[in-house]
Amino acid sequence: MLKNGMTKTPVDLDTAQITKHFGKISAAVVAALILWQVPYTIDEGHVGIVKRFGEATTQVNPGLHTKIPFADTVEELEIRTRKNSENLKASTFEQMPVQAEVSVNWTVIRAEAFELYKGYGGLDQFENRILDPRLRSATKDALARFKAEQIIQNRGQVIQKIEETLLDAMSEFPVKLDSVQIENLVLPQKYLQSIETKQTEKNLAAAEKHRLERQKLEAQREVNTAEAKRDAEKARADGSAYAIEIEAKAEAEAILVKGLAEAEAMMKKAAAIKSNKTLVEYVKAQQWDGKLPTTVMGSGQDILWNMKEK
Repeated sequence: MLKNGMTKTPVDLDTAQITKHFGKISAAVVAALILWQVPYTIDEGHVGIVKRFGEATTQVNPGLHTKIPFADTVEELEIRTRKNSENLKASTFEQMPVQAEVSVNWTVIRAEAFELYKGYGGLDQFENRILDPRLRSATKDALARFKAEQIIQNRGQVIQKIEETLLDAMSEFPVKLDSVQIENLVLPQKYLQSIETKQTEKNLAAAEKHRLERQKLEAQREVNTAEAKRDAEKARADGSAYAIEIEAKAEAEAILVKGLAEAEAMMKKAAAIKSNKTLVEYVKAQQWDGKLPTTVMGSGQDILWNMKEK
């Protein structure tokens, strides 16, 4: 009985219990739904492939996600650059056997990772079934186009040919090829020895050529020095001869001027003497030494008097 004098009927009791049980059931359902969505994360540099009951259904990006337990499974695919290496035997253009190790850097295209997974499975399966056979084939094809010496001297051309062939073979797949490298290349030992001998001979020939060129340069240097010395001596001789010539010309001109002056003086003197008898006697007087003649002519034609004996 209630405090106000009323009593509960059986209907009231059933309704209250139903409401109470319904609340509990609702809470349990909500809790089950929350627990049913199990959280998971995808790391950076990967994408997630969600499979429901084994069937790939969607692709998710890095971050936090949820899945349905027992129904959904998630596999991660790396979309960062991967490196794949292959060891193989091949032949050169002249059919020389060669052991090569090649590698390729490649990346899954993020937007097409889901299609790659659906078509080929995981990355390891894609490498084994698709990439590796084509890398081996491209490498063998490229090596067969070059001689052994060309492969050693122009490895870059060989790598370029491998890349061209591999890019063409992988063009239909959802991946990007970054670069190809020849990590190691082993040729027959006898061939390597012959290459070494040939290189040694080339080095000796180059050294001999250098020595001969050096001798030639030294000889040319001596010739140049001799020619320079000769030119210098010639220049000095020419300078001396020129100086002598100038001096001789100056001296000749001086003599000429002096001779002309003396001639002119003599002419003037002769003219003066000729025009003045007194001057002639004056000159004679100047030139007389005060002594009388020691000889005089007689009256006869052949008579000569000695004045000293008289």
